[in-house]
Amino acid sequence: QVQLVESGGGLVQAGGSLRLSCAASGLTFSSYTMGWFRQAPGKEREFVAAITWSGSNLYYTDSVKGRFTISRDNDESTVYLQLNSLKPEDTAVYYCALRSSPTVSYDYWGQGTQVTVSS
Repeated sequence: QVQLVESGGGLVQAGGSLRLSCAASGLTFSSYTMGWFRQAPGKEREFVAAITWSGSNLYYTDSVKGRFTISRDNDESTVYLQLNSLKPEDTAVYYCALRSSPTVSYDYWGQGTQVTVSS
């Protein structure tokens, strides 16, 4: 089975930075998309960023453009989300997810890592 494990969350002050990691295991395919989502208290889960495993296509939601960067490790089994210039409104549980087919929604999810930004 595919397993995604997030790490790197924590408590930081506004303007600070964090680097989230998502380690994937059990992959049986080479062409897929890895994404990051977040869910704040009282709100629905929203898309944050995504990267195709070729690394040729990157996607970001407007609210994080210029502040967050998604990338992958050389071993092709770990994806990162660099969070810079953090704001209190970035506080949320961050999830990594994998889409194994371009014609379907994200079908594998991690359990999430908490990011808290204080003012």
